[in-house]
Amino acid sequence: MEQHHEFFVSTVFNRYIANPLAELFGYHAADHDVLPPYLVMILLIALGLVIFALVIRRRLSVHNPGAVQQSLELWLESILALMGDIIGSHAQRFFPVLGALFLYILAGNLIGLIPGFMSPTSNINVTASCAVVVFLYYNYHGIRAHGFWKYMAHFAGPSLVIAPLLFVIEIISHLARPFSLSVRLFGNIYAEELIIGSLNAIFPFLLTLPVMALALFASTVQAFIFIVLSMVYIGGAVEHSHEEHHETAS
Repeated sequence: MEQHHEFFVSTVFNRYIANPLAELFGYHAADHDVLPPYLVMILLIALGLVIFALVIRRRLSVHNPGAVQQSLELWLESILALMGDIIGSHAQRFFPVLGALFLYILAGNLIGLIPGFMSPTSNINVTASCAVVVFLYYNYHGIRAHGFWKYMAHFAGPSLVIAPLLFVIEIISHLARPFSLSVRLFGNIYAEELIIGSLNAIFPFLLTLPVMALALFASTVQAFIFIVLSMVYIGGAVEHSHEEHHETAS
């Protein structure tokens, strides 16, 4: 059950921006808004991240970095170090996608804590889209690193005796990854919003602040878990190629 505060921002956005634009192009939505709340939140998050990046880019300084720049550099170094441990020495080239995905999911998790907003990641469509992107991304790099047939042969394992069975198990396991990624994130954020919304309906806002503080921590952890699992999947897809390249170079 969705709470009223989840609709406020999307209602305003649809009333003054989305619905007039839709009518301008000949689409008339008489009984509903053009965009559902989670899509409105996605648009706002995307716009906010772009504006944030442009502002930070103009304020970057080598000699006199600000507090925000230092925090971002610390975050960047930590993520790259973790990626290096999980994926290997070539991990840096995967950072643009994983870094952007982390910020997107984190913003999507946290925005629901603001009155009048909702977390788009509490909608299964949003989390499933992120999971599918990860699934396609790591398989693409696995095929690119090994070639299609060699990558497929990797699922069969080293033994020809159990290769058919192992191949089927591995394929099912890989196909289940988008499901587990999306449901884990969706379930946690949806439950989080449901609990906070229910408490706000019963108690004054200030009494729910400790729960919101816990939700802040949980939202950050969920974004981190999503990215770490993505790193593991990418590392498993490309690790043998990196080992072969290292042996060749040696």
